[in-house]
Amino acid sequence: MTAPDPLGRRAAGVLLHPTSLPGRHGIGELGPEAHRWLDRLAGMGQRLWQVLPLGPTGYGDSPYQTLSTFAGNPLVISLDELREAGLVDSSRLDALPRFPLDRVDFGSVILPRTSLLHEAAAGFARRAPPALRAGLEEFTDTQRSWLDDYTLFAALKAHFEGRPWTDWPADAARRDAATLAAARRTLAEPIDQARILQFLFVEQWTRLRRRAAELGIAIVGDLPIFVAHDSADVWCRPDLFELDPAGRPTVVAGVPPDYFSQTGQRWGNPLYRWDVHEERCFAWWIARLGHAFALVDVLRIDHFRGFAGYWEIPADQPTAEHGRWMPGPGRKLFDAAAAALGPRPIIAEDLGVITADVDELRDGLGFPGMRILQFAFGDDPRGPLFRPESYPASCVAYTGTHDNDTTVGWYRSEAGGDSTRTAEQVERERHAVRVALSSDGTEIHWDLIRTALASPANTAIYPLQDVLGLGSEARMNVPGREGGNWTWRFRWDQLTPAIERRLADLTAASGRVQARPGFGTG
Repeated sequence: MTAPDPLGRRAAGVLLHPTSLPGRHGIGELGPEAHRWLDRLAGMGQRLWQVLPLGPTGYGDSPYQTLSTFAGNPLVISLDELREAGLVDSSRLDALPRFPLDRVDFGSVILPRTSLLHEAAAGFARRAPPALRAGLEEFTDTQRSWLDDYTLFAALKAHFEGRPWTDWPADAARRDAATLAAARRTLAEPIDQARILQFLFVEQWTRLRRRAAELGIAIVGDLPIFVAHDSADVWCRPDLFELDPAGRPTVVAGVPPDYFSQTGQRWGNPLYRWDVHEERCFAWWIARLGHAFALVDVLRIDHFRGFAGYWEIPADQPTAEHGRWMPGPGRKLFDAAAAALGPRPIIAEDLGVITADVDELRDGLGFPGMRILQFAFGDDPRGPLFRPESYPASCVAYTGTHDNDTTVGWYRSEAGGDSTRTAEQVERERHAVRVALSSDGTEIHWDLIRTALASPANTAIYPLQDVLGLGSEARMNVPGREGGNWTWRFRWDQLTPAIERRLADLTAASGRVQARPGFGTG
């Protein structure tokens, strides 16, 4: 699956998850505001839009712990587009509560949106235009390999009041054939509604992606290496994961203690039975990758190092401290995928504890890795690797990621809290970045964006929070924190013409666009 440069020439883009888009319905959607975002992105000379995983979220609202690796998140279906299609009445939209405009309050958003979506799905056969009805039938036929299992899982999960599948009655948890056949009859209506919502997600996403292509923008997706335990994936294929007879993980995923965490990170995802995957010629992985590339143009694979070696934690351990390294499948998986799917553009997320075998795997496959500017100036022994003068052309330069504080928040941060740094380390880091970038720190976000754009890296990407110069209040995720993540949204008034002009000029000056398009188009 070799693709040393995702787009074949120097390019730049912005990291923004769809849930962070503006809008009055409580959460970012795939409708008019998303199309407006694409227009603005093109106007700033950006050729990449990077998103987080697009699957349906469960407890904790994390896009990295979804109920399916194949399904889309119904919460981002555009209610305005459903109204335009005749599936939702304007009066129902007007009756929605007033939601915050600068954050997603999942607790207040999920129930009214889900209720409205189910109403739209229930009336689909009666109210949908003929083209949509035909599209649903085609979608059902082409996606049956995962759709039937996911919709049954979703219906059963709702029937059992949202409980994890291991807490369902034993016959349903172990997928007894007679029990599932009966469930398909008694839960026919919610199963059909789940099917329709998946179609509506894909239909809206496809139109959005088509518009991106018209504007010369490629969409960079995100694929976590691991899947959530409480997911259709594990429920349907328990034989592919390290589980006990009751379906619970015997070992779980995470990363060992490092510079950023004294106890490591215990993610809790079940680990793969790689021997079984190899025996089956990695068929499940090939299906997963093929499905992902049907939705995006470039794919960032999260925790790429796990393909070389992964940290195995006994499931009864409360932290990641007492784990061990285990060998991953190596390039055998990617060779099998390349044979089935052809070469595809992949970005390897190669952060954390990286050893020579990880570098060898990434470089042997020709995947660009990631370089994070925020990591370049502190006491981390790997800091020099993240200095821009060390970047190869085949890498992606980031100011920060969804897991980092914003650049302004990082620069202004203090010792303690979510940081493992001392006050002396914080001050040394601030001094080092000011010296290295000839900066006084007053516009540190622009300093890092400019540095990423000017670097040798073929690709430069920055979170929208950095473009807007926002502080820690706009941080998307704090790893290890259970609540309060994934809620940030921006407002259109924050993305001023002056900011758009400045980013467009910097991008053009770095040779990442042929000519600067117009800006402020919306």
